[in-house]
Amino acid sequence: MSERPDNSRGGAEGQLSDVQSIASAVDAWFAREVLPLEAILMEYLHHNWRNTSDIKDLRQDVYIRVCEAARQKFPDRPKQFLFAIARNLLIDRVRRGNVVPIEAAADLDALEVAADAPGPERTIIARDELRQLQAALDRLPPRCREVVMLRRVEGLSRSEIAHRMGVTEGTVSQHLEHGIRALVDILYGEPPTVRRKP
Repeated sequence: MSERPDNSRGGAEGQLSDVQSIASAVDAWFAREVLPLEAILMEYLHHNWRNTSDIKDLRQDVYIRVCEAARQKFPDRPKQFLFAIARNLLIDRVRRGNVVPIEAAADLDALEVAADAPGPERTIIARDELRQLQAALDRLPPRCREVVMLRRVEGLSRSEIAHRMGVTEGTVSQHLEHGIRALVDILYGEPPTVRRKP
């Protein structure tokens, strides 16, 4: 794994700035290196996990673990790192069995644990991020924007999108890849990296 750049500053303001800088760098790295691998990650999870209703949650858990690790160091080989985390997560899930006794659920109700509702500052940040995303989407070419919206927002498969738009699945894949890369460039202001062979 490669080291993150050290932007150490003094005081609380410097620490907050460092945290924001790290989060921004991780977000940019994730969007550039990991998001383009989502299709093959989903295929891997579908192939290796029986309960299809868990697949989207598994994907999110993989992404969380990847981001947490990237906050410490960026992996040298993101694709291999992503699939190692996915494999380990599946092994952990099998070991735990995901079985919660009914008594434990009853105990949680008795504890009256508060729901994890986002605070007002998180709501404001989320709204700002949504505005930025909408502005970035508006800058995409119309066909790319349509494919990205159908795939990422509506959750349609590539074949469904191809049928709806009257194009081939290859064209859908090209529009999707171009759209995601353009969004990364617009949102993070970094030029697209040279595409590596898997």
